Amino acid sequence: MADATAVAAAASSRDPATGLAAVASLRTLLESLEELQVRNARDQGWSWQQIADGLSVSRQAVHKKYRRVVD
Repeated sequence: MADATAVAAAASSRDPATGLAAVASLRTLLESLEELQVRNARDQGWSWQQIADGLSVSRQAVHKKYRRVVD
């Protein structure tokens, strides 16, 4: 499932196979977008705390998840 709009629509399907596949695709997309924005923030000098606040998570959680990917 490639088109984000179609995937989002499929996520509410009454067919569990379609819905679950869509949820898995959305999860992958979300992870990619989050990593992109964390990289953008770090490239622009944002602190881990600022990023954590933007994601509504703890500084420790975001640092643990992305420290190897971004720094």
